[in-house]
Amino acid sequence: MASRWLRLLAGGVVTLAMALGATGPAAARDLVVALKTEPSSLDPQYHALTPNTQISQTLFDPLVRADSKLQPQPALAESWTVDGNVWTFKLRPDVKFSDGTPFTSEDVVFTYDRIPKVPNSPSPFTLYLGSVAKTEAVDPLTVRITTKAPAPLLLINLAQLPILSKQAASGPAPEGKTTTQLNSGDGLVGTGPYKFVSWKRGAELVFERNEHYWGDKPDWDRVIYRPMSNAAGRVAALLAGDVDLIEDPPTDDLPNLKKNEDLYVEETPSVRVMYVAMDQHAEPTPGIPLDKNPLKDKRVREALSLAINRDAIVDRVMGGVAKAAGNVLPYPMFGSSKEHAEAPKADTDKAKALLKEAGYPDGFTITLGSPSGRYVNDSKIAQALASMWSRIGVKTSVEALAPSVFFKKRDSYEFSAYMAGWSVTSGEMSNPLTSLLMTRNPDAGEGTTNRGRYSNPEMDKLVREAASTMDDDKRAKLLQQASNIAMDDFALLPLHFELSVWAMKNDIRYQGRPDQTTLVQYATLKK
Repeated sequence: MASRWLRLLAGGVVTLAMALGATGPAAARDLVVALKTEPSSLDPQYHALTPNTQISQTLFDPLVRADSKLQPQPALAESWTVDGNVWTFKLRPDVKFSDGTPFTSEDVVFTYDRIPKVPNSPSPFTLYLGSVAKTEAVDPLTVRITTKAPAPLLLINLAQLPILSKQAASGPAPEGKTTTQLNSGDGLVGTGPYKFVSWKRGAELVFERNEHYWGDKPDWDRVIYRPMSNAAGRVAALLAGDVDLIEDPPTDDLPNLKKNEDLYVEETPSVRVMYVAMDQHAEPTPGIPLDKNPLKDKRVREALSLAINRDAIVDRVMGGVAKAAGNVLPYPMFGSSKEHAEAPKADTDKAKALLKEAGYPDGFTITLGSPSGRYVNDSKIAQALASMWSRIGVKTSVEALAPSVFFKKRDSYEFSAYMAGWSVTSGEMSNPLTSLLMTRNPDAGEGTTNRGRYSNPEMDKLVREAASTMDDDKRAKLLQQASNIAMDDFALLPLHFELSVWAMKNDIRYQGRPDQTTLVQYATLKK
């Protein structure tokens, strides 16, 4: 199964092609989508989380958007030029928001100015603005962005920042309309292919076609999203005809779903890495009943890594629908090093010896946090990890929680260790290093999701240098050096890369994306 994943990766990430807009005439039909995870917010700047961003990218457009190969393409900006640290964007003329008001450069400035003002963001979007010093409206259809240094990732970072309406989203709070207001639909006005209708948490989220949309009209009059965290429940709903398209059917069900002539199954290699983060800051750490935090010792972290049989997880838990990981980005993608291209092999004897050397001959007790229903087989993976760790004397219990509860506890540093996933939106190593592993400094867009609070100034320096290096070869080498430092330090423990799967009625087609987003504007009726 692993070789099948590699063949798909070679043919998928490199050759996937998807038009910027759906083709064909609009059809008088609704699309009902079963989501594995409900968004935590509709505020497009509150939480950098795939269930949120895939919704915001349906209501809003960025200046540039990432295509199916995660490369920047024109969106609200139809062209751009760069002169040193100054980028000039020419905006698409005659674009209107869903309320009919015109889109201008002032909306771009308002949007970027709002991002650092959004309070209590679990994973702030400042990650994508770290290189920006100033944004200016030159005229109604021209935006000038000045960066702090040469910024090779500016375009792909801007693709993660959908543009709000200044008129609709302004308000008395520092950020304008608050997250609570936007969640109710107040100020939720974009230029995207759909517009907001209603949201009943836990039940359904409804959009309808934006008649003012500047691009090709999508096939669906309305889209109804239904959150269904139970994978078997999603399959049952599809088989019953209650929904049209589902995310991540259970791996055990895939053979039968593929045989069903009434259904179509789409499989796409992803750049989502599943990983274990470990608290390397608190003393003591929650979840380990010791006065001293053993996870701050590199030998302990290495022992935990050596205890994990990643190939067994891929084969037995994931049914082969994954690839074991030795790094946070698959090799040979940009900035990923050959030294960690392969997943480390399990070695329980060496793991036990390292624990003894570190002063824990009898191991210790730990609680592993995990979401249940956010990622493919997440709670099952966590249970497998617990069993493997327990074999080397680290007696592990699993706290598997609903995704919203899990992320709240994770972001409050209530876990000594937790399992989660990260989708590499830029297609290169700088993204996971900056968010997951740089020393936490959210105001600078660094370490925004580093909840293990790992810190290595040498690695930070290399990542910062790469962020201002325009020469691709030099930037790749800097990122490889930085990722080698983190992996050699067992800063976090990569587990595997997911293979993303969608199942749908046979008259529907959705070409999957490596960033795992379900973008309904690209779902079409089979021609």
